[in-house]
Amino acid sequence: MSTKPQRSPSEIEDIILGKIFLVSLQDSMENDSRVVFLEMTAAEILSEGFDLKLSRNLMERILIDRLSGNFISAEPPFEYLINCYRRANEELKKIGNMKDKDMRFDLEGVIKQAKKLFVSYCRIHLGNNDMFPNWGSDVSGVSPLLPLVFAEVSSVAVDGFGGSGGGGGVKCPPGFLEEFFREGDYDSMEMVMKQLYEDLRGSVLKVSALGNFQQPLNALLMLVKYPVGAMGLVNHPWWIPQSVYSNGRVIEMTSILGPFFHVSALPDHAIFKSEPDVGKQCFSEASTRRPADLMSSFKTIKTVMNILYDGLAEVLKCLLKNSTTRENVLGYLAIVINKNAGRAHIQVDPLACASSGMFVNLSAVMLRLCGPFLDANLTKKDKIDPKYVFDSNRLELRELTALHASSEEVTEWIQKSNTGNVVVSGDGNDGENRFLKSQEATSSGSNLGGPSPLQHNKSVSSSSEKSKYTFICECFFLTARVLNLGLLKAFSDYKHLVQDISRSEDTLSTLKSMQEQSPSPQMQQDIARLEKEIESYSQEKLCYEAQILRDGDLLQHALSFYRLMLVWLGDLVGGFKTPLPPTCPMVFASMPEHFVEDAMELLIFASRIPRAMDGVLLDDFMNFIIIFMARPDYIRNPYLRTKMVEVLNCWMPRGSGSSVTSTLFEGHQLSLEHLVRNLLKLYVDIEFTGSHTQFYDKFNIRHNIAELLEYLWQVPSHRDAWRQIAKEEEKGVYLNFLNFLINDSIYLLDESLNKILELKELEAEMSNTVEWERRPAQERQERTRLFHSQENIIRIDLKLANEDVSMLAFTSEQITAPFLLPEMVERVASMLNYFLLQLVGPQRKSLSLKDPEKYEFRPKDLLKQIVKIYVHLARGDKEDIFPAAITRDGRSYSEQIFAAAVDVLKRIGEDARIIQEFIVLGTKAKIAASDAMDTEAALGEIPDEFLDPIQYTLMKDPVILPSSKITIDRPVIQRHLLSDSSDPFNRSHLTSEMLIPNTELKARIDEFVRSHEKQSKDLKLQSSKDMIHTTDNEPLID
Repeated sequence: MSTKPQRSPSEIEDIILGKIFLVSLQDSMENDSRVVFLEMTAAEILSEGFDLKLSRNLMERILIDRLSGNFISAEPPFEYLINCYRRANEELKKIGNMKDKDMRFDLEGVIKQAKKLFVSYCRIHLGNNDMFPNWGSDVSGVSPLLPLVFAEVSSVAVDGFGGSGGGGGVKCPPGFLEEFFREGDYDSMEMVMKQLYEDLRGSVLKVSALGNFQQPLNALLMLVKYPVGAMGLVNHPWWIPQSVYSNGRVIEMTSILGPFFHVSALPDHAIFKSEPDVGKQCFSEASTRRPADLMSSFKTIKTVMNILYDGLAEVLKCLLKNSTTRENVLGYLAIVINKNAGRAHIQVDPLACASSGMFVNLSAVMLRLCGPFLDANLTKKDKIDPKYVFDSNRLELRELTALHASSEEVTEWIQKSNTGNVVVSGDGNDGENRFLKSQEATSSGSNLGGPSPLQHNKSVSSSSEKSKYTFICECFFLTARVLNLGLLKAFSDYKHLVQDISRSEDTLSTLKSMQEQSPSPQMQQDIARLEKEIESYSQEKLCYEAQILRDGDLLQHALSFYRLMLVWLGDLVGGFKTPLPPTCPMVFASMPEHFVEDAMELLIFASRIPRAMDGVLLDDFMNFIIIFMARPDYIRNPYLRTKMVEVLNCWMPRGSGSSVTSTLFEGHQLSLEHLVRNLLKLYVDIEFTGSHTQFYDKFNIRHNIAELLEYLWQVPSHRDAWRQIAKEEEKGVYLNFLNFLINDSIYLLDESLNKILELKELEAEMSNTVEWERRPAQERQERTRLFHSQENIIRIDLKLANEDVSMLAFTSEQITAPFLLPEMVERVASMLNYFLLQLVGPQRKSLSLKDPEKYEFRPKDLLKQIVKIYVHLARGDKEDIFPAAITRDGRSYSEQIFAAAVDVLKRIGEDARIIQEFIVLGTKAKIAASDAMDTEAALGEIPDEFLDPIQYTLMKDPVILPSSKITIDRPVIQRHLLSDSSDPFNRSHLTSEMLIPNTELKARIDEFVRSHEKQSKDLKLQSSKDMIHTTDNEPLID
């Protein structure tokens, strides 16, 4: 039996390389059509005296000749090189079983060298497409690397742009991409990476949350993990597109990362609309869908969006950990923020600013970057340098509205303190290094064995000056701006969306009602248009709900960030302790106002979402609110301070059940010490906001304060504090509070009662159907709208009036002294008399409504409250000044009104003891009225100089106004000063302390009163003597 001849190593090498390269140096009529006969190469080798065998020394020569030749039946260059690499892998596996170790080792070296060659020529070919004939190649313009990259990051083979891989899919040879990107230098790879990133960007352009963004995202993440990939991205011309027309939208749509951040569930402007349409696909006709289907859609959107957030965060982390690309990332983020400053406006230009989707995504990503320094103890907060706000050349922060300082004050302060020389702590770089390393899953030990993206080089590339602020500091302020323009703006958009839906539904209801009464084709078209509009609004609303409201993690991360924000701001004034410094530190006063406003808006929004606040540490938020809510010298904007009340209102325990927030009110030290006082101060401050709508704004704001105060009155410790304030501040803040409470009560009740009369007129018009139908349709429509508008005004005004009267009733039970002060008692009495007249006087029947509860009009309850205030003040009136004050009200007081009130009280079942006390007060008032008439008669004609110039009543305590020099009665001017701190005659500034007693005039008035009272007594005595005589004119009394 003959044995097979043993092949030599060179023969084996020739065979293996032939299989890998698919070339031959001998025309052997090879059956495989892919094998190319290199005839010219063979001739050259023979002429050089070598054997016609493939060897390691000939590999590169053979490869060049194969790629350079015009072999029509063979594979195009890129496909050929990839398949060579794949065949090399297969041959490596085969020789693994060779018994001859030396030969195996030698052949492994040859094959590995060949693999390096294939990778190298792939780079050369892709970097210079014209170097080798490229027949039969893809003319789509897409990099041939893209399908390989997609295949690498996917579990299945994929076609050119990320669709599911079918039979024609491309599989990437194991190890090829790793070698391709790891070993390549940037210069040779620049054009390759440029094309690849442009293709990746194109693959996610206008893709929605339900589209295929995950494959391109994973590809992007894979690429930036290689140094050459990171450099290729940040040096790409489209990293930050340079154009004279560049704006926020241009950057979003044309930068490499922009379209990745654009992927969202939130709808965008029609020009930039993404597919598939999330609203239509998930939430069309939502009102008819099963709850389980909606929940499934919510869950899907939340899941895919978090995949996007995590992926983009990882991309940025990779670039930030690399000291050569970190500045580029910070620069990109800053440009995106600065170019989109217009997103802070109420009306956002969709052609100039990036989408809400991009900025909500960027908000979620930035919060992930902040994660390592949002620990419970906020141990890194000292790394945040406030000087960044004034000194940073990256972000445009100095033009933002500050908490208290004007832009001129900020500029002057910066010049004085020479903030150009900012000192950064020496350990800043170490802290930054530790932070960046903490972003890694494994961050222990030093990086050995060559350069690493994590190494923090002391020498920074000459292309960018190294920031003098730590990454923590940069990240903090970047995130604050992104949240303002992103997540917080989305909250505002959502709120307006809900309002739009409500308004549209109200209009639709009105139109349908009118269509039933008088049908018309035009109105039917309007109804159809409105129904379509409401459907679109509803889809948009559910998209916001899916991506934001139902993402508890996103809201919790944001709350953690703003907890750090408020604690850090508190540290600028010495921490959460009282009293605050007498003068607001400029560093605090100069901080952007939106830092605090955004925190409050987030708290309000999150507090209204079930379970969104679970586990959140609220004490620091409470500290900030209590300390600053009543400090206009620290936070100038009164509307910002009233947002703090809105937060507390959201946290207020409701009903009898226990609440997780009740300890914030009932067990929180600062709350127990300062909350009531600060709420009373804010109630007063809000009278003058400086806004053209201040008159109407104050009612809504005071409604929130009143709800809180009513709750706090039920808490014994707060009620004790309240009584103490009323005692200490009897002529200070408490008197001002009481004055505005009374002013509001009078206005609201008067306004609502007048509006009831107007409403009844409209009702009468509409109920006369014959006359009503004769009117033009447009007039009927306008009158119907006016009717609904009046209904709303009455409902709101009565709700607020009931609230105010209720507060007067429950506080007057235990606090009466401020009500009975000279400057207040007559005003209180006039208010009560007026209310009493309206409720039990002759016109009360004209105020009857068909459905009073619909408007919160409860006249019986209101009467009981009014009478209780009368009784409470009478109980505290030790000097009997209240009955006289009641009778001095010439407009509303009469003996008959008190009698009528008693009759009504008996009919509605008021407590007998209250009725009896009210009767006693009425009797005292009657006596006081009689005494007043006697006094008036006794005084006769009073000299004008003794009369108050405003009230035309006899002055009791005349004072001179320092500016106008006019003399006026002290109670009258003090009552005026409670609402307006100016001289009523020339509007110059005036306070109670500036009043000058007119002692000389007072002495003359006193003398005038004494002399006339004496004359009156003498006359009375004489008159009585004249009447008591016997028939013989002898006096009975000598």
